[in-house]
Amino acid sequence: MERRRRCLDGVAPWMRWNRIGPVKTSLFDLYKVGIGPSSSHTMGPMRAARRFAVELEISGLLDRVAEVRVDLYGSLALTGLGHGTDRAVLLGLSGEEAATIDPASIGPKLVEIRSSGRLAILGSHAIPFREAEHLIFHRDQMIPPGAVTQHPNGVRFSAFDAAGNVLMSGTYFSIGGGFIVADGEDAAPKAVPAGVAMPYPFSSAAELLRMAEEQGAPIWKVMLANESVLREPEDVRAGILHIWSVMQACIERGMTTEGILPGGLAVRRRAMRLAERLRGKGSVDPLAPLDWVTVYAMAVNEENAAGGRVVTAPTNGAAGVIPAVARYYRDFIPGADEEGLLRYFLTSAAVGVLYKENASISGAEVGCQGEVGVACSMAAGGLAAALGGTNDEVEHAAEIGMEHNLGMTCDPIGGLVQIPCIERNAMGAVKAVQACRLAMNETEGHKVSLDQVIRTMYLTGLDMQSRYKETSLAGLALNIIEC
Repeated sequence: MERRRRCLDGVAPWMRWNRIGPVKTSLFDLYKVGIGPSSSHTMGPMRAARRFAVELEISGLLDRVAEVRVDLYGSLALTGLGHGTDRAVLLGLSGEEAATIDPASIGPKLVEIRSSGRLAILGSHAIPFREAEHLIFHRDQMIPPGAVTQHPNGVRFSAFDAAGNVLMSGTYFSIGGGFIVADGEDAAPKAVPAGVAMPYPFSSAAELLRMAEEQGAPIWKVMLANESVLREPEDVRAGILHIWSVMQACIERGMTTEGILPGGLAVRRRAMRLAERLRGKGSVDPLAPLDWVTVYAMAVNEENAAGGRVVTAPTNGAAGVIPAVARYYRDFIPGADEEGLLRYFLTSAAVGVLYKENASISGAEVGCQGEVGVACSMAAGGLAAALGGTNDEVEHAAEIGMEHNLGMTCDPIGGLVQIPCIERNAMGAVKAVQACRLAMNETEGHKVSLDQVIRTMYLTGLDMQSRYKETSLAGLALNIIEC
């Protein structure tokens, strides 16, 4: 009883030991342009591979490299092939970046590397590279040997000279949302330069609400003030609108593309056919807007599964929720405008910061509650802000969004970001809309705070067996074989 009392009596007891410092994450860390199918298994390893290659160059060792070996561990090894980790490593070592690479160029680049048996590090220093020898999947080891950081998405790069001597090695972890850290490095992104003071350095929802109340400002203005320390306010606005334009383009591609998704499951794209059916039915059905939310989310995640251009929100596996709810606001809310969309993205990012800095957005660490669950929470809070809700309504909507995703496992069939991921995004987006509506129609407050539900999500993830956390060793990934 005493332990329960401490947990429910505010947020201080757990924030003290879990706190990593106020606001180290920017909106533009959470929303990053990249490629599918996975932020943690594709974008993260690609960034780690490129970082290792750049460090070789900076150290003056690149010209001496005769061989590179890549060892993958934990979830990267268990589901890496389905998530495209092998492709990401080859591209990253070649110097490619997820934010700038043309998805159409990926196939030809990989064919050239694999057919020639040679890889040009950073596009300039060619070495022999045969995946069977140089890219090893350690499916029986969760953590790289000797690593200080304990995260189930580990990769170790080793570079050797012609005599077989180790020139350099580096161990990195893909911690969700495309974020990477070197072994022993602070897990928080360094969005805020040293010596730069944030005007509102919140580290909990309670602090965020208190600061906003003291200033008489909505949460989105607090977030905008913080972002404006890192870049000019007009650049913040332009950056958000660029992110939104990429999301919209992704939705449109998904709704106009047919075919079978890659990976071997023979999953057929459905967003285009569903959109055509909805257009044919017209607007007679009062629930048609929610059907469109489903289509928007599925369109994005079908594009993600196909390796297309997407925005992490906050991860690739959950990339459909935020744009689907934003499109719902734009298309179905009378009076919706650009200012409302800016409120939506700034507020949802503030919610995302709380999860990123106090819990996790990695499916390999806490299950899908840390991906689709977090995206649902972010979208619910953001939508409340876009609709002109109060700060308390924003917090309540975000709390509801996560509360009903608690315990959700990550069990992708075949290690592919397809089943149940595509439909799960659709359900997460619909839940976000309903969470917002429930919060904004409530007049008497609520019992569970956003801070408490974030803490609960994190502890639930730690308690969850590893085979339910992006390993494809249990759940649907295992039992579908019997169906």
